[in-house]
Amino acid sequence: MSEPTRRTQAADVENAAPRTVLLTGAAGAVGTMLRAELPGYGYRLRLFDRTPITAEPGAITADLADTEELTAAARGVDAIVHLAGIPGEAPFADILTVNINGTHQLYEAARAAGVRRVVFASSNHAVGFTERPADGGPLRVDTPRRPDTYYGLSKCFGEDLAALYADRHGIETVSLRIGSCYPEPFTVRHLATWLSPADCGRLVHASLTAELPHPGHVAVHGISANTRAWWDLAPGRAIGYHPQDDAEPFAAALLAKYGEPDEDDPEFHYVGGDFTQ
Repeated sequence: MSEPTRRTQAADVENAAPRTVLLTGAAGAVGTMLRAELPGYGYRLRLFDRTPITAEPGAITADLADTEELTAAARGVDAIVHLAGIPGEAPFADILTVNINGTHQLYEAARAAGVRRVVFASSNHAVGFTERPADGGPLRVDTPRRPDTYYGLSKCFGEDLAALYADRHGIETVSLRIGSCYPEPFTVRHLATWLSPADCGRLVHASLTAELPHPGHVAVHGISANTRAWWDLAPGRAIGYHPQDDAEPFAAALLAKYGEPDEDDPEFHYVGGDFTQ
């Protein structure tokens, strides 16, 4: 790539991307990846997590239930990437407090602060009890939701809440139905569901900068360009997400270690895998 082209692309990013982004759940696994990936797209990150991030001066240590701290954190940012929450199954009371009420508090903070764009970390577990298509084709993002856990239910709530705040308050949201976001795949299932750290950065950047159709809420699948992908990537490409990684280079080693998948095993039969058990 020529130097003028590089400068043009850098200028495009500078002009198109919101400058300051509140990143909730910044101490978590995906949050840590995005702390490394997003600054390369020109973002200044304001970090928020109930776990202290001692290596990052200025990081906000607070809980989503602390409405005063959360509202202050949202003030003056251009967008919010909302990752904070319990990242797996838990008793309903805990899911209600953190994932459901916490997400509502987040949207209220965005509304009060005048933030117009949110990227919400949803999950494939919002449709976890969906059986994989018998013809092996990719699952569409508009498949009816069938959560596999209280955790998955909280992601359904978050998507519906995002739609409500789009219609009622004009806050645009991209809900990311994230598959398996790790540095590299380490199970056979991940050959279909993997989202690489670099593609995670590409996906969030696209979600922050895309022009969304009215009413301003869309859901997209959060996976890399996996040869064995179960989910349709067209909605992501429609908002400018162009994944570049593929889990296939890891396939030979994983299949040699674990064997070919049994399609009747819930791990492979259902979208949500063993969450359905």
